[in-house]
Amino acid sequence: MVIIRSGFHFIAGTAFGIYVAQNYNVPNIQKLINTGLLMAKHYEENYRKPKKSNKSDDIDNDDH
Repeated sequence: MVIIRSGFHFIAGTAFGIYVAQNYNVPNIQKLINTGLLMAKHYEENYRKPKKSNKSDDIDNDDH
C-alpha cells in the first residue's frame, strides 16, 4: 500500500511540475546558483583579510 501511495505522489508531482514548466515563466535555477556563486567569490576576493608575511624585514631585530 505504501508503494502505491509513494508512486502516486511521485507521478502527481512530476505531472504538476511539467504543467507548471510549460505554462508559467519558471526561473532557471542553475543560472541563479551560478550567479550566486560568482557573487560570493567576488565578495570573498574583495574583502579577504591580507595574508601576514613572515619576512625577517618586517620584524624589528635591532637587539641581535
